[in-house]
Amino acid sequence: MPQFDFNTFPPQIAWLVITFIILYLVMSRFALPKVGGVIEQRTSRIAGDLDEASRLQQEATRSAELYATALAEARARAHIIHVEMRSQISAELEKERHGVEVELDTKLASAEARISATRLSALSDITEIAADSAREIILALTGDQTDPLLLRGTVENLKGV
Repeated sequence: MPQFDFNTFPPQIAWLVITFIILYLVMSRFALPKVGGVIEQRTSRIAGDLDEASRLQQEATRSAELYATALAEARARAHIIHVEMRSQISAELEKERHGVEVELDTKLASAEARISATRLSALSDITEIAADSAREIILALTGDQTDPLLLRGTVENLKGV
C-alpha cells in the first residue's frame, strides 16, 4: 500500500496540509458564512416567534381579564335586575292579594247579610208555619177551629223558652 510507504510520507503530508488549507479557505469564505447566515436567520426567527408568542399570551391574559370583568358586571346587572323584578312582582302580588282580600271580604259580608236575612225570614216563617201546623193538629185532634192569632202568640211565647 502506497500510503504506508515511509518514502512518500512527506509529500503526502504536504498535500494534506495544502488540501486542508484550501478546504479551510473555501469553507470559511463560502460555506460557513452561508451556514452562519442560516443559523442567524433561524435564531432571529425563533426569537421573533417567541416574542410574538409572549405578546399573544399577554393579549390572551388581558382578554381573559376583560372577559372576567365583563362577566362579573353582567352577573351584577343580572342580580340587580332579578332583585328589582322580584320586588316589583312581590309588590304586584301584594296589591292583587289585597284587592282579592277586599273583594272576598265584600262578598263575605254580602253573603252574611243574605244568610242573616234568610234566617230572619225563615224564623218569621217558622212562627207562622208552627201556628198553622198547631191549628191543623188541633183541628184534626179535636175538630175545633182555634183562633190563629191566639196560636201565633202562643208559638212566639214558646220561642223564647
